[in-house]
Amino acid sequence: MTDRLPLFPLNSVLYPGLVLPLNIFEERYRALVRDLLARPEDDRRFGVVALRAGREVGDLPVDTVDAVFPLGCTAQVATIRPHADGRFDVVATGASRFRLLSVDESGPYLVGEVEYLDEAKGDDAVVLGHAVTRAFTEYQQRLLGAQGRSMVELPELPEDPVVMSYLVAAAMVLDLPDKQGLLVARDATLRLREELSLLRRENALLEHLRSLPAVELVQQGGDQPN
Repeated sequence: MTDRLPLFPLNSVLYPGLVLPLNIFEERYRALVRDLLARPEDDRRFGVVALRAGREVGDLPVDTVDAVFPLGCTAQVATIRPHADGRFDVVATGASRFRLLSVDESGPYLVGEVEYLDEAKGDDAVVLGHAVTRAFTEYQQRLLGAQGRSMVELPELPEDPVVMSYLVAAAMVLDLPDKQGLLVARDATLRLREELSLLRRENALLEHLRSLPAVELVQQGGDQPN
């Protein structure tokens, strides 16, 4: 089944179940929100697609299909708060993944023809979920330690492997291509397997950084290109 959705390109990835707060100030997206307000509340949704590296929202709509990743997530609007100067504060929640089939650039904002994707668990999601839970708990504690913050008791992850896979994807500090790769995964099993690999990589890196003398960390930071 295909659908037409207003598109909102961002420099980040939205996952199902995650909250998305937005301050709308650019005119084309003000027009998008005004059109959403004209719809019934349960039909106020738009599609979020991540911009590829080196692209900015202001670059669009030139080569739009090449400027964004072809798989995104719908955002279901929860609240819209208008301001006197025409801006809007919008809070939405990620809902369904979609594949972008084509882009209509004729209006004030981009509109995509999309097809929605299923949310399958896969064969090994439950077993992998336990392994990811352990690795993610270690990751959070190591990250707190690297930031010089005291260890805390962290909330438990949900048992549903699909929901868990998206929460872990959103919480990890990763480059955008890695974030997008987790969104693209066909089912929760593949997403959790990739997360386990990424968590092991990040935990090893955090352990290595923790073991370096402070002076060496400063020197390494100074060697980074501008």
